Amino acid sequence: MSVFDELEAEYEEVVFFHDPPTGLKAIVAIHSTALGPALGGTRFWPFESEEEALRDVLRLSRGMTYKAAAAGLDLGGGKAVIIGDPKRDKSEELLRAYGRFIETLGGRYITAEDIGTARDDMDVIRRETHYVTGVAPELGGSGDPSPVTAYGVYLGMLACMEEVGQEHSLQGRRVAVQGVGKVGYHLVKHLVEDGGANVVVSDIDVDLVARAVRDFGVDTADPDKIHAAECDIFAPCAMGGIIRDDTIPELKCSIVAGSANNQLGRPEHGEALAGAGILYAPDYVINAGGLINVADELQGYNAERARARVESIYRTLREIFNIARDRHVTTSAAADAFATERIGRIGRVRLYWTPGGRGWAKNWGGR
Repeated sequence: MSVFDELEAEYEEVVFFHDPPTGLKAIVAIHSTALGPALGGTRFWPFESEEEALRDVLRLSRGMTYKAAAAGLDLGGGKAVIIGDPKRDKSEELLRAYGRFIETLGGRYITAEDIGTARDDMDVIRRETHYVTGVAPELGGSGDPSPVTAYGVYLGMLACMEEVGQEHSLQGRRVAVQGVGKVGYHLVKHLVEDGGANVVVSDIDVDLVARAVRDFGVDTADPDKIHAAECDIFAPCAMGGIIRDDTIPELKCSIVAGSANNQLGRPEHGEALAGAGILYAPDYVINAGGLINVADELQGYNAERARARVESIYRTLREIFNIARDRHVTTSAAADAFATERIGRIGRVRLYWTPGGRGWAKNWGGR
């Protein structure tokens, strides 16, 4: 794999960090800073190879650019991966070394939590850099973004139901949730307690499944078969790439809407879903609640303001569905158009120099 071939098309920067004493091996990918600094989480995962890690961070960083743009944020897209098993390799010294490396980027990249990292880890990283969000409230942060992400997904499901069923309700609907970790658990809570939905769940971690059954009385399914469950909505809330050539024919739903990133194995799978009569809620639009929440920290966190901004996910999805209908394109293509058009419009305006630089640097990044 040629790194420069991958970068040539659209990426601004990829940085490799290595600290042998702590075992840190990390990659930061900055896809775009056209709208502002690149904000995206740090994924700590035992990738099978460095090439796999690089491919993942590139895909994720690009998604963050589109996510921030579609959410109406003045932020760019970036992502980071730390190669290793978070249960065995994570340590205070490794996280602090990582924080030092993030500081060297001078605010072009701001990190947050992702799979394999949590709020406590962000607090440790914060000891070495200001360029981190999702830290504890006592440090001026918003804490764990997972509940807010789940709330945004729940609202997005309501938008999908209006599009498919012409009703603003999930009452009595069957929802299959793949993955009941940090976001999936809170999504199930909304579905059962607020939406009145019937829910079936799966996860490779049996303890997480047991917790969901205990707390919400949900049904369970085999992790390898949850996508094929008979349901109204299939909600991928685990790793990406679940919508593939082999899984699409097995889907028995009318809507795919979940919190996982990069749900489509390839872009053309959006076409395949549309051809099967399945409405797809573009992942980077419906799962933007966590990003919106941590981005609010850059202005001095206000929970009510952040929650109000997350509610815009519902309206954004409705607009994207209208674009798809009007232009006769898939919802994924409509979402890309919605995001790129905003980047083009606002990015052009932000080329003008102003005294003191961009507002984010004065209000937060330069403190």
